[in-house]
Amino acid sequence: MPDHNPEVLEFLLTRRSRPAKTLTAPVPTREELTPILTAAARTPDHGKLEPWRFIVLEKPALTRLAGIAQTRGEALGLEEDRIAKGVNQFANGNLAVAVIEIIKPNDKVPALELTYSAGAACLAMLNAALVTGWGANWLSGWPSHDRGFMIEALSLSEDERIAGFIHIGTETSVPPERPRPDLEKITQWLSE
Repeated sequence: MPDHNPEVLEFLLTRRSRPAKTLTAPVPTREELTPILTAAARTPDHGKLEPWRFIVLEKPALTRLAGIAQTRGEALGLEEDRIAKGVNQFANGNLAVAVIEIIKPNDKVPALELTYSAGAACLAMLNAALVTGWGANWLSGWPSHDRGFMIEALSLSEDERIAGFIHIGTETSVPPERPRPDLEKITQWLSE
């Protein structure tokens, strides 16, 4: 039987993101954030292309991004409540890490696998933050998909896009458990 790590399995079986709106200061220091970033950088990466990078957004940067989200939402003609939701994820945050997918055309690795790897980096960072005792949440929302926001807020190049924002901080309340998928309905077993 392979080595068994019951504590890690128990964490994975019970893990629960913390709503970003319930996270507050203090947030991880650079020293405390480094192992979280390191864990995310160990994400499976077909072809060793490193199709992602990280931008750590501290409070002043998040405040700036909130203003840009407001301006971009208005320019796009979005409804006020949708604009507010995009603005608030930055205005109410104290620390977030933008996971940036880098599109690296390659003859051997399909582009979709690079996207999968960037998503895996988001989940690895989220889980690393949670397992080290921080509250964390992976958000996207309309700013993540708006090219104008990407350029103005984060100076992304044409071959980059936002995979997600991982908000990290001190949790103020433990969220209730939510319904989970019925394993019987989503699993198929093939034996031949």
